[in-house]
Amino acid sequence: MDIIKVFGDNLRRYRTAKGISQEAFSEKCGMHRTYISAIECYRRSISLENIQRIADALEIETYKLFLEDSDNAKE
Repeated sequence: MDIIKVFGDNLRRYRTAKGISQEAFSEKCGMHRTYISAIECYRRSISLENIQRIADALEIETYKLFLEDSDNAKE
């Protein structure tokens, strides 16, 4: 499992399912848009604190961002 890829894919999937742009999402979780983009493109590792901020902004439980099965990331 490539955890960075799984996290980035799940972040993008949840964000787009909610109909939120990267810019709007970055404002919601207090991060820069290019940082969110870099995570979604697998170019950035991420701290535990920022993982929690992203999960909170997506209104999901944190562990869901690490599930490899794409069926678990749909909501």
